[in-house]
Amino acid sequence: MAVLVPFAALRPIPSSAARVAAVPYDVVTTEEARALAVVEPLSFLHVSRAEVDLPAGTRPYSDEVYAKAVTNLAALKRDAPLLEDESPALYVYRLAIAGHAQTGIAGGFSIDEYESNLIRRHEHTRRDKEDDRTRHIVTLRAQTGPVFLVHRRDAGVDAVVARITATPPLYDFVASDGVRHTVWQTAETDSEALQRTFAALAALYIADGHHRAASAARARREVGGSDHFLAVAFPDDEVRILPYNRVVLDFGAHDASSFARVLHSQFGAVEGPPVPGRRGVVSVFVKDRWYQLTLDAGPGADGQLDVSLLNDRILSPLLGIGDVTRDKRIDFVGGARGTDALERMVRGGDAAVAFSMHPVSMRDIMQVSDAGGIMPPKSTWFEPKLRDGLLSLPI
Repeated sequence: MAVLVPFAALRPIPSSAARVAAVPYDVVTTEEARALAVVEPLSFLHVSRAEVDLPAGTRPYSDEVYAKAVTNLAALKRDAPLLEDESPALYVYRLAIAGHAQTGIAGGFSIDEYESNLIRRHEHTRRDKEDDRTRHIVTLRAQTGPVFLVHRRDAGVDAVVARITATPPLYDFVASDGVRHTVWQTAETDSEALQRTFAALAALYIADGHHRAASAARARREVGGSDHFLAVAFPDDEVRILPYNRVVLDFGAHDASSFARVLHSQFGAVEGPPVPGRRGVVSVFVKDRWYQLTLDAGPGADGQLDVSLLNDRILSPLLGIGDVTRDKRIDFVGGARGTDALERMVRGGDAAVAFSMHPVSMRDIMQVSDAGGIMPPKSTWFEPKLRDGLLSLPI
């Protein structure tokens, strides 16, 4: 079963929702967050990335940052303003852009189910990032950004969602990146119906927000409070996964010419488009050209994810990249930035070679999660993203 509970949300009034809503704290650098926050005094980045209001060079995990987040949240409550609902409710949250739409249920989800793996994960978390968000939750006494969950499509959930989305929304705006965010607040009877339908689901899956979920669980152990974490759960066949591409800063023991020759001799690389057309194929930008090569040929390749094949066949043996989570010679570029960003990095000298990947599927993620496995690092990029600041869960 999946426990789903209404909560009394801390949220902006409708007229200020578009100004408060901010990109997730962990998809922008400090410099990018500062540039976004400086032009919008109501942006929730002033709370989720409070270092933007401190002198350049301030450590993001310093005491001053968390203290500033408390001050900024108090100011936002006053200026936006933010209000706390008098009665608990669930919310329906739709993301839409360029012909794509996905509609999920926002509410409180069980930390007990997370810790017992009924809410399944596919990534390891880093202790330093857990420490940061745990302290953020404990200091603010609120979970200020939702976890992105996925469930298998369910007709009962669909029927209730269709009824709710036929009514006027609470929020409806288009963000600067072109994503339309529409949120409905549910009536008590619809909340109860959603709770019943979710109770029949066998499992939930974390798509994005592993550190948020882990931090909510740690915050409960440290200070008590809510037995639930804030999340939005979407049907599995609606979510969109983009590739998580790679760039390597140098060729290691090779130069551009010798590396290109190896790609030709070992993998039959040929000039091709920048976006691979199927699983098992990767596009490589080197020497000002795109090449395509096949990774899934040969013994032991069946069933392996492309990112694992890339690590095993190219990054480690040819470029000397060991642990991709620690090696400073490799960087990762979310698919939303497109292959043009990869070309610019190579042409501008910021990288020596770029790899454009085919995205994994939600089926891949569910299979790995159901087996208790872990996806390779930086395997998935879910797009569009939920916005921080629209719904927060006080603890």
